[in-house]
Amino acid sequence: MSEQPKQPCGRVSYLGPQGSYSSLAAKALAPEACGMPCGSFYAAADAVERGEADCAVLPVENTLQGAVTQNLDLLYASADLFAVREYLLKIEHRLIARAGTELSQVRRIFSHQQAILQCGKFLSRELPQAELIYTESTAESLSHLEREGDAGIVGSHVRAEGFAFLGGNIADEPKNFTHFLLVKKGAAALPEHSSFVYFAASCPHEPGALVKMLQILAAFDLNMTKIESRPIKNSPGEYCFFIEFKGDIAEPSVQVVVNRLEEYSKNFRLLGCY
Repeated sequence: MSEQPKQPCGRVSYLGPQGSYSSLAAKALAPEACGMPCGSFYAAADAVERGEADCAVLPVENTLQGAVTQNLDLLYASADLFAVREYLLKIEHRLIARAGTELSQVRRIFSHQQAILQCGKFLSRELPQAELIYTESTAESLSHLEREGDAGIVGSHVRAEGFAFLGGNIADEPKNFTHFLLVKKGAAALPEHSSFVYFAASCPHEPGALVKMLQILAAFDLNMTKIESRPIKNSPGEYCFFIEFKGDIAEPSVQVVVNRLEEYSKNFRLLGCY
């Protein structure tokens, strides 16, 4: 992953509460900033657009579950938000409950949807009887552990008086990482140089349209590192492609590529450089 200089950032919004994975990423991406926990990813992004926060931290991809589609949609929908830095966070999920609780006693499990999905094999094998209840974040699940038999899925970094982990990492795969982006308002916030360029665009309705769009990258020997597709809302049958490629935005050849992509594709949106 690319290393960019840490830039000062007054307030950083993220999916809270304190102790969530997003709060860890926020500390790494904007270490000098004051944290602003929010109740949803939308609220974190909206705080930047409203000027209540200087930047926001959003997860966009997980190695087990793929794209965080809600946040791809958020970035695409806003003409003012741009990704300026990235961070790869190792994720380790653990089951937590009140001290003295045995695994066989667990009847309800609280956590963020992504965390529950990433632990699907363990939950199906060890706790098939348990009710799965989604919360806004992994860290928030602690506040819901009220009854005997309640448990939550949280990060291994979480500590709380009166609670204990029931064993070790319960994620389906031990090598589990989430890709976070630091997002700021306005194209002026984009770095002067970059290792990656990230954009979204839809293709014209013609044979080989996606291939033609990707050939623009190939013609300049630029390596595509990521591609995701999302259906366009209110346009059945149309899709938007989220594409990342290696390149320094300051290079004239990369700027030519970006211009050509914008000319050829529909609804082009530069999402960021980092």
